[in-house]
Amino acid sequence: MRLSAELTAERFLPARLGAVARPFARKFDAILLGDDEKARAGRVALVTFCVRLAAAALAYVSQILLARWMGSFEYGVFTFVWVTMIILGNLAGLGFHTAIIRFAPQYQEEADVARLRGVLRLGQWVSFLLPLLVGALGMVLVWAMRGALDAYWILPLLVAFASVPFLGLGDFHQGLARSQGWGLLSMVPVYLVRPFLIVAGTGLALWMGMDAVALTAVGAAVFATIITTAIQQIILPRRVLKDVTDPVPRYEPRLWFGVALPIFLVEGFFALLTNADVLMVGIVLRPEDVAVYFATVKTIVLVHFVYFAVKAAVAQRYARLASRDSDPAELALFARETVTWTFWPSLLMSAVVLAIGPFLLSLFGENFENGYPLLFILLAGVCCRAAVGPAESLLSMTGHQNICAALYAAVLAINISLNIILLPPLGLWGAAVATAIAIATEAALLAFIVHRRFGFWMVVNSLPNIRQFMRGNIA
Repeated sequence: MRLSAELTAERFLPARLGAVARPFARKFDAILLGDDEKARAGRVALVTFCVRLAAAALAYVSQILLARWMGSFEYGVFTFVWVTMIILGNLAGLGFHTAIIRFAPQYQEEADVARLRGVLRLGQWVSFLLPLLVGALGMVLVWAMRGALDAYWILPLLVAFASVPFLGLGDFHQGLARSQGWGLLSMVPVYLVRPFLIVAGTGLALWMGMDAVALTAVGAAVFATIITTAIQQIILPRRVLKDVTDPVPRYEPRLWFGVALPIFLVEGFFALLTNADVLMVGIVLRPEDVAVYFATVKTIVLVHFVYFAVKAAVAQRYARLASRDSDPAELALFARETVTWTFWPSLLMSAVVLAIGPFLLSLFGENFENGYPLLFILLAGVCCRAAVGPAESLLSMTGHQNICAALYAAVLAINISLNIILLPPLGLWGAAVATAIAIATEAALLAFIVHRRFGFWMVVNSLPNIRQFMRGNIA
């Protein structure tokens, strides 16, 4: 017997309330029980949304604990170091963690087992060995510059660079799970297991008598990353290839690198754009300022996860719609739907965050509530990005990686330039203003490019039509 939200509404709700709830319950059933691609994408979005919500809560609590355990100075050192490692791990895989989302479904649809095995094997090696080289070079560089760096940076950086190859391979595994529509497997290891292990490991180390310093938290983060990546390696490749009997992989590195490298530029510029403000604050200002700014940024993650949940859910369908040359109107309709899925929940979450922002920031400790005014500026930028939905994912998954890379390079240059200009005189206000302007520019350019390439505006243009939704005309 299958559970049905519609039947539950009919049986247990009063007649008037049940009549209102049934259309929404019917939509929920269509997502939960349907077998078509739209239903599968909706399920992934729903699962991803729930996991990201739980992950945002867990990450927020863990950051509060770390900040209270270490104090603002050591917490600022840890956050700057760890954000740097996550960016390096993401970049060093050269885009294979996103390219696999395009190639794995394509080869499965074409029943091309040899190429599927080849792209999985090559992607794993590239995503581990290149980050390993980056981590080793980072250690050498830090050691060579130890005389020019403040002492509190050296040991945390040296230890943290050991995590880079495992972060790179973990990103590839996450992309592989996304390519199969496995929402839980793509999200839980990175967004639930790893943060839990970091804070648990740090707490255990402090309980055992270790100092409450950035090095302790960095060591816990490295071990958490290794454990999480090992779990992914055991589960994911084997599950993808469980029905594959052909033992001979076929390699097409020129094709794969030709697609992955532009995606690497897109993802790389996007990762740098997303974190440029934190990095610039760490370079220009004090660790205490990094702590306050990072706490503010972590607070708006409660809004960001809507965008990333939708992006994670729809990238696979963008690729499938494009690979089988479907009706362009179908792609346009689906793209506009994803904007609705992204913008209105983001706007609602922004209002909630602003309402409780002072309380949330005060949880980190003394003086962290100084970041509250920055929320208004940063959330304005987040809503600008949400207003065009996952437009970047649409372009990347349909062969328009190069223009996306150029766009993000330009926006990143704007962001860094504005930070250089505004940070010294305005401090944290300068970082927030620079980031908001850069994000608004990014959103405007993405909307323009999508219109030029596909002929439709991927921009939110009206309130959701609840009456039409209840009649069943909106998917």
